[in-house]
Amino acid sequence: MKVLVIEDEAELREIVKDSLVKEDYIVETASDFRSALDKVSVYDYDCILLDIMLPGGSGLQVLDLLKKEGKSDNVIIISAKDSLDDKLKGLELGADDYLTKPFHIAELNARIKAVLRRKQRDGKNTLEMGNLVLDLNERSLSINGESVPLNRKEFDILNYFLLNKNRLVSKNALAEHVWGDNTDQADNLDFIYSQIKNLRKKFLAKKAEVDFEAVYGIGYKLVEK
Repeated sequence: MKVLVIEDEAELREIVKDSLVKEDYIVETASDFRSALDKVSVYDYDCILLDIMLPGGSGLQVLDLLKKEGKSDNVIIISAKDSLDDKLKGLELGADDYLTKPFHIAELNARIKAVLRRKQRDGKNTLEMGNLVLDLNERSLSINGESVPLNRKEFDILNYFLLNKNRLVSKNALAEHVWGDNTDQADNLDFIYSQIKNLRKKFLAKKAEVDFEAVYGIGYKLVEK
């Protein structure tokens, strides 16, 4: 899962980022209004933590842009401003939740998980397709009821495909979602092929009813056989 932290306080931003990385999230950050706009205009995120008071502009302006693009329902506003007007404005613009500083990291993590459940799984903690069941709490896969071990990247890739089943996922989109900004430094995307190949072997060994359909030069679809 990929989270964007939009926060101008450097110390708090790093504390939040470090805690989310420990929870196995892909984390990107923005420290001001302009960089926040650049991020949300180009990339998609599973959850966005948004400060209202930003250098160069208001977080509510960022939220307004997200609402116009239909992406505001995965936003948690984090702000020192405990103003009822700000809270109501943020919720009117589609924000999912509002957390006032100072807050406990454990509470923030709980709020993020709640947003992800509501947004992507309607409260379910598993993703299913064919005879596959991916348990998002345990980070585990079973096929025909039999456990199949996955490494971290394999889990993240399969999770992303199950959220986009039967849709064409480009290699660039997959790399950016699972590996984050570091993919910009990669010479090629051959590492994606290796991960998909490993998953296919595991599917075949357990007689999975799904497979990755390659679309030459673009990416893959996860489809039922």
